[in-house]
Amino acid sequence: MQLHEKLEVVTDEATFLAFVQALAHDRRADGKTWENDSIEDFLEAAGSWADDSGFGASQGLSAASPWKKFAVFLYCGKIYE
Repeated sequence: MQLHEKLEVVTDEATFLAFVQALAHDRRADGKTWENDSIEDFLEAAGSWADDSGFGASQGLSAASPWKKFAVFLYCGKIYE
């Protein structure tokens, strides 16, 4: 299952933790595909996404579980500029 597919199925603690493991594996396997290399850049990008999107509200995440919102937050640390 691809990382984005793991993200799509996050609904609870178990699926969130499976996503976190997949995210860590993705970083180890192919860190060059990550937009943000350092932990500082990663956290800044995730925070910027949260600010810019109203923590996903502008992307339809208002009704999503907190587990899903935090998974998307972490994923955006990987991809958000």
